[in-house]
Amino acid sequence: MSDISENWCTIESDPGVFTSLLDAFGVKNVEVSEIWSLDDDNISKIVLEFGRVYGLIFLFKWNDESMNKCDNTKRKSTISNNESPEGLFYAKQIAHNACATQAILSVLLNSQNNLAENSGLVLGPLLSSFKNVTSSFTPHLKGEAIAANQEIREAHNRFCRNKPFFFRSKKRSNALSDEDIFHFIAYVPHIDGRVYELDGLQSGPIVVGTYSENRESVPNMKDMNWLIVARSAIQKRIRMYSKTEIKFNLLAIVKDKRCEIQVRLDEITNSELNCTDKCEMVSLLKAKLMEENDKRVYWRRENERRNHNYLPFIIELIKVLAESGKLPELIQDVNDYLVEQRRLDK
Repeated sequence: MSDISENWCTIESDPGVFTSLLDAFGVKNVEVSEIWSLDDDNISKIVLEFGRVYGLIFLFKWNDESMNKCDNTKRKSTISNNESPEGLFYAKQIAHNACATQAILSVLLNSQNNLAENSGLVLGPLLSSFKNVTSSFTPHLKGEAIAANQEIREAHNRFCRNKPFFFRSKKRSNALSDEDIFHFIAYVPHIDGRVYELDGLQSGPIVVGTYSENRESVPNMKDMNWLIVARSAIQKRIRMYSKTEIKFNLLAIVKDKRCEIQVRLDEITNSELNCTDKCEMVSLLKAKLMEENDKRVYWRRENERRNHNYLPFIIELIKVLAESGKLPELIQDVNDYLVEQRRLDK
């Protein structure tokens, strides 16, 4: 199992990467959007724009001091497997570097149990089968099942950045010792009225607060209630770091915007509006739909660039520069720049 669990790459915290990963899992009618601010206006905008927020994925820098603070404050809120509510999917993280996919699965495999009505989200054959098979597993066995699932692992590894240089394990270990380590966790609402933090490195699910779906009178704004609870937990975690720390990222798994556009387009097309109004509205909706499709095309191209091996191009470029006599001058310019940067850093 150790060989299998270690064969996972790190992937970038990016909406295009995560949305493409959802597609690779076979999930339908969802996408990932980045949340730039935790203020009320920005969260309201996300809910209004997409209509449904299934869960949040939070990226933060792993820091021993902040982790110890978190552990001390969360012990009372962590629940055991026996206390876990029915239908809550929680898995221990067994595979190294799999925390991004683990956080995504924590949202997706809890989403259908958390919704009172059909939201349009379709897990697809891969995740539906995985959820059914592992539903009675303990959190540790669920983590083992994720680590050992070849289809999930291969989908995850599609989004590994190309690394043309390889080092011996000892050198690699020393090189990574000073690098920042990041971790993904998930926040999800549950039908029991509580919001859970799902972190595979903890001893169990963590209750971060309670919410009520009945407080919001506007139907498509009811996700605001649980998001406010999750926001408070995220803000508490951020405050445990020094004020100079800015390396955080927050992503939301939301309803695919194209779904609502297509529904509205069908309604307008089949309506009895006069021709002028109908044509204007149809043109506007088609433009929005094209914009969303273009966004997916852009994401796909960016993912291809992430996986592309640019080393042969770089080698040929260096050869051409050397043959033209421009390489020494460029090397000197780079060295001068680095010297100036060190001076400024002091």
